[in-house]
Amino acid sequence: MKYTNRNGKTYYLYAGKTKSGKPRYFCSSKESTDKGTPVNKVPEGYEIYELPENAQVFLRKKRPRLITDTEEQFVKKSLDGLHQSGQYIVDCKDEYLTIYESERAGMKDFEEDTGNVEDQIRNILGKLKIEISPDVSLADEIPRTILHQGHYTAVLRFSLSGKETRTFTVERYCFRGFIDDWIHIGGPDEFQSIVKKYINYLGTDQFYELPYL
Repeated sequence: MKYTNRNGKTYYLYAGKTKSGKPRYFCSSKESTDKGTPVNKVPEGYEIYELPENAQVFLRKKRPRLITDTEEQFVKKSLDGLHQSGQYIVDCKDEYLTIYESERAGMKDFEEDTGNVEDQIRNILGKLKIEISPDVSLADEIPRTILHQGHYTAVLRFSLSGKETRTFTVERYCFRGFIDDWIHIGGPDEFQSIVKKYINYLGTDQFYELPYL
């Protein structure tokens, strides 16, 4: 079995044994290895997981899912309406729904120059006798590709505080040296209300002033 991460890197699933003889599963970017044998499917009770920070892939035991698919999709849809595709990644773990931001999110200068970059790339491809349809916008693909291949940092998370009422609190990560931790900025409140209220601060200067606005 193979899995391709967001950077386009392929990982393969293998089965091996620990020193005590117990079965051990692992993912490797090598198509063949003497440390294990290929596995055709994910073992029961496990799942393939891609780290939001750096897209590293590994096998982990499945955890109880406390965030619903509907809640996750609502956040993703809200993010799609904010900024450039690929700027944010959503990850659900235990009671947390965490939003990760690309370290290359501040690409305004690059985006303004994509027209010039596109012309240069088309000229190079032309010299190599590689034809690209004029309908394909390299200016759209270049920034998106760069964003996906970069490192991501957790910046905002919603925490389930009421399982029956589906109420959540919200925190942002504070990067000040004397804190470097999550700080509470709102809630508890109904899920959609708290998401709509705080998600629009992403990518703005006001985000770093929360909760003091």
